[in-house]
Amino acid sequence: MTIGEPKHAFPGFVMEVINREMSGFGRYPPIPGTPDLRRAIAGWLEVRYGLEGHLDPETHILALNGTREGLFLSPLFLRSASDSKNSSPAILMPNPFYPVYAAAAIGAGAEPVYLPATAQNGFLPDLAALPEDLLARAVGMYLCSPSNPQGAVAPVSYLETAINLARQHGFILYADECYSEIYSGPKPPGILEVAGKTGSFANILAFHSLSKRSNLPGLRSGFCAGDEKLIRKLARLRNIAAPQTPMPLQAAAAAAWRDEKHVEENRRLYSAKFDAMDEIIGSSFGYQRPGGGFFAWLDVSANGGSEAAALKLWREAGVRVLPGAYLGHEIAGENPGAAYIRVALVEDEGITRMALQRIKKVLGE
Repeated sequence: MTIGEPKHAFPGFVMEVINREMSGFGRYPPIPGTPDLRRAIAGWLEVRYGLEGHLDPETHILALNGTREGLFLSPLFLRSASDSKNSSPAILMPNPFYPVYAAAAIGAGAEPVYLPATAQNGFLPDLAALPEDLLARAVGMYLCSPSNPQGAVAPVSYLETAINLARQHGFILYADECYSEIYSGPKPPGILEVAGKTGSFANILAFHSLSKRSNLPGLRSGFCAGDEKLIRKLARLRNIAAPQTPMPLQAAAAAAWRDEKHVEENRRLYSAKFDAMDEIIGSSFGYQRPGGGFFAWLDVSANGGSEAAALKLWREAGVRVLPGAYLGHEIAGENPGAAYIRVALVEDEGITRMALQRIKKVLGE
């Protein structure tokens, strides 16, 4: 239960499409994505976020070799912009965070600035608390909703505030929405959905993936969408510096974006496992059912903190979880993940129930 690698079956039509398109392995793939893949992505975005008439597949969408690649590469073209803006550019990110955010900031020659995302602020960075001097040197900000590791969903008002800050201070929002299709309550709103109401995608790049939505982490297929100027710049960078997704896999990805039945079944399976969390874990460890994603974020401070609890679970229960401290950055002697473990509910319901019972038994209430 450490790594967020989906274990559910991927849709059966994927192999059929790959086999049918096998000859495509003999050609160099188009780096921006095939026209059919970009049309499929645009169609999905339009339906999912009410963006009909707002998206041009040719200018607003760029296929990626998995979203991690795009999340890392995107800030690299900010160097010239950051140099002209100030001598100490910063890229803001939640803390705890997906490690690629910090790697991208460092690779772009910017300072990674870690914004606490704790229980006190709903596990989302407090945008109202950002000082003006920090905003003045910001060249980018990573948002993750539903968040990894806590599963917090940013409401529309939060996304509106983030968009306004980005445009007011001239930085780019990198919206990591890879968990957007795993939820058991209301659909999580998306950054493009909110931006679309303003009539512009300026300063925004949204990232989505088939890894979680369609249980296809090995397909290495995702996309970013948004500001056409930024898409054009990133496309130029990717043209010389990025991996390509083979054409048969792009065809399979297009088919996956056009199908919702397997996504609905996927949500049902995760919902059943969160039902098991509600039943077995209840309110222990400060647990509350998250708004999205497939992680449980459990407070194990009474068990000595994240590393001690993770070791105890492995030694005494044969259950592997991720210490929350490994996802957080220590600031002024405090790591916001140090009191937590992240439990990935990626196995089947039977294994998940057994593991949760062991967690409850070994770590107590």
